Amino acid sequence: MAFAASLPGCTVYSFSGASIPSNLETISVPIAQNNTSSPVNRLGADLTDLLTDRFVDRTRLSLTTDDAGADALLRARIQRYTNEPTGVSGDERATTNQVTIRVQVRYVDQTKGEDLLNQTFSGAANYNPVEAGLDGERQAAQSALENVADDIFSTATSNW
Repeated sequence: MAFAASLPGCTVYSFSGASIPSNLETISVPIAQNNTSSPVNRLGADLTDLLTDRFVDRTRLSLTTDDAGADALLRARIQRYTNEPTGVSGDERATTNQVTIRVQVRYVDQTKGEDLLNQTFSGAANYNPVEAGLDGERQAAQSALENVADDIFSTATSNW
């Protein structure tokens, strides 16, 4: 492994299966912009926490708050939030709603000035609006964010 890490353009693998270019040591993950009018608070901060957990806990990258000085920069922007009925009862009341969240992500190798990832991701989760109300929507939003964060991490660390 030490030999492979010393070759230019090589990748270092972690025990989680994630691979990160060998020239990257630090990452900055600014708070995700939330461009939606979602009634669920903290979507941007929650997504940032989920992404930070994945990129720092599951790779060898160290977190820095210095966006300009970081080897890698991961920016996320929540573009869309929808909460739509997907199941209706006989009296035409929603029995199941689906929360869908769409996020634009740009992951940059700042040491080389190259985009490693520039893509849109979506995550969704269902809940029962009659039984769970706003708490159900919050839980569905959190599940959707976790799906998005997992997809972002998997895509960003499997292209090598």
